[in-house]
Amino acid sequence: MEQPRPEKVAIVEELKERFDSSAAVLVTEYRGLKVSELEELRRELKAKGADIKVFKNTLVRIAASQSGNSVVEPLLEGPTALTFVKDDPAAIAKSLREFAKAKPALVLKGGLMGGKKLGVEETLALADLPSREVLLAQFAGALSAPMQKFASLLKAVPQNFAYALQALIDSKSEQG
Repeated sequence: MEQPRPEKVAIVEELKERFDSSAAVLVTEYRGLKVSELEELRRELKAKGADIKVFKNTLVRIAASQSGNSVVEPLLEGPTALTFVKDDPAAIAKSLREFAKAKPALVLKGGLMGGKKLGVEETLALADLPSREVLLAQFAGALSAPMQKFASLLKAVPQNFAYALQALIDSKSEQG
């Protein structure tokens, strides 16, 4: 068996580190995309905290297997680009879907998130989720609504007591 070249070993190590440090890895096929279009996508994703890169499928298979992410191996057919997501997988999946609508040469194949394989349907469902910021705002709104009701109830008790006292005072003054 021949000794692997140091460059290939370094790429496998880089891939293993990227698999381990990413919140998600989304797999696309880029056959037919122009280099300028791939660069445009790369810039757009980088601005959103993701990195898309093309590696040899054989090296990706080795790294995925060594890092315990072998579930991604069936997606590695044809010219494949991997998008490594740091923060918000939903926003990145949405960007990839929108780019694929504009440039049909980009095909979403699936991905990996939390050690689980994502198929095309799950990746598209991920793209339909609201962004992290919207979800946090919705969560904060859901938490604040009961607190607002509770605060208005607490305010109503002394307010109603004051109205009752005023009504009692008014009725005494009318009698006297």
